[in-house]
Amino acid sequence: MGALVFYVAFLFSTTVHEAAHAWAALRGGDPTAYHGGQVSLDPVPHIRREPVGMVLLPVVTVLISGWPFGFASAPYDPHWARRHPRRAAWMALAGPAANLALLLLAVVAIRVGVGLDVFHPPDAIGFATVTASHSASWEQIGWVLGVFFSMNLVLFVLNLLPVPPLDGSGALPLLLSPRAADRWLELTHQPMLGWIGILLAWRIFDEIFMPIFFVVVDWIYPEMIYG
Repeated sequence: MGALVFYVAFLFSTTVHEAAHAWAALRGGDPTAYHGGQVSLDPVPHIRREPVGMVLLPVVTVLISGWPFGFASAPYDPHWARRHPRRAAWMALAGPAANLALLLLAVVAIRVGVGLDVFHPPDAIGFATVTASHSASWEQIGWVLGVFFSMNLVLFVLNLLPVPPLDGSGALPLLLSPRAADRWLELTHQPMLGWIGILLAWRIFDEIFMPIFFVVVDWIYPEMIYG
């Protein structure tokens, strides 16, 4: 049951992430993902595009390790991105922004539960244990909220790392001159750089993520000290 909840959280959160990319691209003048059916919260078109990253890999990894690992993508026109680097940058930011919105919804739900006295701070904080309850049924609901909380915080932080092929890299043109942005976009299309970026993100992620995780948890429970 736990593995199923983790996979559903991954599938839903990743679908929202990619749908946000596709919607932002459409708003910016690129209908590529829209024509692929990806301006949608229906996971089917996203799975159809990346069946390995959306189904096979996360199912295998959640069964082996208890945590799903996968990937997805929304197609876009690279010529459009080169012509409109700032629009492409906002498209890149739309995915993490969608995960931030889901994260905040989970936080609000937990805080409302605390206010209603159905949730309380756990004795020890964990990846999916971000709340506790004296009721078994509410304990399960709180655990599911914790899974969605952690999943979307991971997707938000990971994708904002400024290394190709992650979204933070695609957002860098917002901080660069048009000439520098054009050179950066050309550089990020090198496949080898993408693999280097993935390895670098894998190496540094825990060092970046865990402090952010405890900052957010401390914000949920200002009266507690975790970490």
